[in-house]
Amino acid sequence: KAFSGEEGLRLFSGSEPGYFDLILMDVMMPGTDGLQATRAIRSMNRTDAGEVPILAITAALFEEDLRECLEAGMNGWVPKPLDTEKLAREISDQVKKRRDRNK
Repeated sequence: KAFSGEEGLRLFSGSEPGYFDLILMDVMMPGTDGLQATRAIRSMNRTDAGEVPILAITAALFEEDLRECLEAGMNGWVPKPLDTEKLAREISDQVKKRRDRNK
């Protein structure tokens, strides 16, 4: 669990490749926001940096906001307030897509 973008980047970069199955990324975090953190993860020289699913957690649901998430390298989004059933479905779908790509 990270409380800022910087902390999330430290956790990811300090982990073994493949440690994370998925990242839930709040778009609005103090300091480095979720978009910046996602771009930084995607640019890391690691085998898993380009393939770990990253889901945006966001209250901003305008088309432009969602497009920004995808352009930053996120794989999808879950709106706030969180609907736990939707969150569980989205996590399951993203992990399955990753597993299917790696077969």
